[in-house]
Amino acid sequence: MEQLLEILSDLHPEVDFETEDHLIDDKILDSFDIISIISEIAEQYDVTISAEHIIPENFNSAEALYDLIERLEDEE
Repeated sequence: MEQLLEILSDLHPEVDFETEDHLIDDKILDSFDIISIISEIAEQYDVTISAEHIIPENFNSAEALYDLIERLEDEE
């Protein structure tokens, strides 16, 4: 989780990703941020986030995103 928080903080240092749970709904993250996050996750966690997983529920919070990473790691 620490690596993920670092990835997110590098994009938006002004956001408290440990408590924010409306990253997409409140338009904190945009499509370019999502692409950057997916790329960084692929590099750091060696998982691929496919198009079917790119939904607001998976990106609204760091916790939801980390849950997605863990699910993808389990699938491999």
